[in-house]
Amino acid sequence: MKAIRLTEYHKLEVDEIPIPEIKNNQVLVQVGYASICGSDQHIIKGDFHPRTQLPMTPGHEFSGTVFDIGNQVKNFSPGEKVAVDPIIWCGTCPACRLKHYPACNSLKLLGVDMDGGFAEYVAVDESKLYPLSSDISDQAAALIELYSIGFHACRRAGVQKDDTIAIWGAGKVGQVILQAARTITENTIFMVDILDNRLSISEQNYQNVVIINSKYENPLDVIQDKTNGDGVDVAFEAVGHAENIEGQSNPVQNCVLSIRGAGTVCVLGLSGEESPLLVRDLIWREAKIVASRVNHGEFSDVIKHLQAGHLKPDILISKEIDPARAMEAFHLLENEPENYLKILIKLL
Repeated sequence: MKAIRLTEYHKLEVDEIPIPEIKNNQVLVQVGYASICGSDQHIIKGDFHPRTQLPMTPGHEFSGTVFDIGNQVKNFSPGEKVAVDPIIWCGTCPACRLKHYPACNSLKLLGVDMDGGFAEYVAVDESKLYPLSSDISDQAAALIELYSIGFHACRRAGVQKDDTIAIWGAGKVGQVILQAARTITENTIFMVDILDNRLSISEQNYQNVVIINSKYENPLDVIQDKTNGDGVDVAFEAVGHAENIEGQSNPVQNCVLSIRGAGTVCVLGLSGEESPLLVRDLIWREAKIVASRVNHGEFSDVIKHLQAGHLKPDILISKEIDPARAMEAFHLLENEPENYLKILIKLL
């Protein structure tokens, strides 16, 4: 089968490799579309070394069709359309014993710790599959894992009906937090970024969204003005690597400063840099700060809302490419972030 292989860091090649053999409890999924994630951009640079072992097939956001099944598989048949949850937990560590699987001590992902979805076929445990109806497009199906991140973040933050929200970062993750939050609250959502194109996606597709380019406006001033000095109920940090802006704090500290008393900050931007936090500001608000990592079974919620037409996957997709252009796609995402959110690789 054809697979996009990371043969050395900064180098992707289409190669012929054997179709994976399936175990008794596994399904062989024929991949339709795979989506390039921000984590994939770090993987090809070597930022996940030594976790990633070369050569390897990246890709943890993907979906497809059941091609073959192991002899112990009971709930799926060849030809069925499926989404794939790439998360693999150990089941025995303290977090797993509490059934808090995203915090597993040895959490692994398809496409990170083992070969993933940038290939024609992937072997997947039956327990990691979710059936999909025909009214969910193949392109949207490849984004279900990304959407699950947004839904999980909203659950971790405890977003409630009528909450006001601020989201620092209007990239891939910030956009799905916005869409997930819109299934809960119709109140004001503030989107903060430094790229106008990304901000405009939010404003043009959802009502009651206030966009703030933090290069030109202080987000805290805008939020205070629009909320009559109260602040928001929940603030999300989904920036990761942040650009330093004179006169402004880092995004995590800004999230704390943006919330009302007893509000909540949810942090999920993966950055290798320190984010200094003045804890006094958190204490004075008697506020809560939580972290969100992957998903915790939110695939079902995402699928339900996709089927109901509550989500807008098309606005996230900037481009489709074939496997031979995978390296080009990574260059576009790296060099033109203002023009590209999600690039899908068409495998089938």
